[in-house]
Amino acid sequence: MDEALLRSLTPSVLGILVRRGADFAAAEDAVQDALVEAVRVWPDDPPRDPKGWLVTVAWRKFLDATRADAARRRREDRIDEEPPPGPAPSADDTLQLYFLCAHPSLTSSSAVALTLRAVGGLTTRQIAQAYLVPEATMAQRISRAKRTVSDVRFDQPGDVATVLRVLYLVFNEGYSGDLDLAAEAIRLTRQLAAAIDHPEAAGLLALMLLHHARRAARTAPDGSLVPLAEQNRGRWDTALIAEGVEILQAALARDRLGEFQAQAAIAALHADAPTAEETDWVQIVEWYDELTQLTDSPVVRLNRAVAVGEADGPRAGLAALAALDDSLPRHTAVAAYLHERDGDPRTAARLYAEAAHQAPNLAERDHLTRQAARLNAHLRQSTKSAGSTEDR
Repeated sequence: MDEALLRSLTPSVLGILVRRGADFAAAEDAVQDALVEAVRVWPDDPPRDPKGWLVTVAWRKFLDATRADAARRRREDRIDEEPPPGPAPSADDTLQLYFLCAHPSLTSSSAVALTLRAVGGLTTRQIAQAYLVPEATMAQRISRAKRTVSDVRFDQPGDVATVLRVLYLVFNEGYSGDLDLAAEAIRLTRQLAAAIDHPEAAGLLALMLLHHARRAARTAPDGSLVPLAEQNRGRWDTALIAEGVEILQAALARDRLGEFQAQAAIAALHADAPTAEETDWVQIVEWYDELTQLTDSPVVRLNRAVAVGEADGPRAGLAALAALDDSLPRHTAVAAYLHERDGDPRTAARLYAEAAHQAPNLAERDHLTRQAARLNAHLRQSTKSAGSTEDR
């Protein structure tokens, strides 16, 4: 059974049903039923036209469900009879599905879940496992999202920026359980970038590839986080880096700079440095300046403070940090790092411990706790050594 083929066909099959008159929620249910049927039938009897098979079976499932529901009798009268078997239409409605799933009336979590289900072809169980929530909870979330967009016209223009943000949210979920959401986000973004001529779609794809290229080096064998400066760069995926840089250069050449292109440019500078010490921090600060003008995001300003600390020294970084709200996520961790760089291990140890309590996940909390423990052990050793010297 070619699961990748099924998932790649899902959006176009769903689009065909919607264009035939099915509302989005009912069409999506019918497509999921057809996918289940395909998993059961195809291993022993593979179809010559997989897409056509799915369209035929999904349309039958939709008609059966509609006819069984007395509340939908009037709508059934408007539905064409089942089309004769034959090749499925070649039109690809994937792009419209992206826009529909990223509808502004949906919350971010609902938009992500609906995108994974309708465009990604994932089951509710897979999505629930990826987000570590009960399947029933995820089913309710997806059901509410489908009802929300069911009355939206399929031919309405969508907002590319919203779609890109949803895909970036998917990517940032990373890996959980049996489902690699980072890889799934890259697959969907490739699909989107191929469907539309938009430099920010290319910029997001480049950004994902450049970040994903470092994935193998981000964790130690025991699962602990490895900071960028300490990563084994020999474990970075050079093919992904080369592809990301090529895509980014083509996007930047169009002179329509956006935030994802700017973020990708920063990632490319990190990827281009043979060692951490050779990183071009001055240019990275310049890109953060560009990114700040594009977004004015507090998180961007926080990351810029780190870059300033590397380019101009920790005191300059701390000065940039002082202008920001100290309630920002990871503000305390950044302050700890800059104080350590500035030769103040006692303050840094205290801040690392505080940051550990604020950490959004277990891996980051463990990393920050180890940083605090390392500095505290160093301080104890220094105190002991000083005492021994005085005794003499």
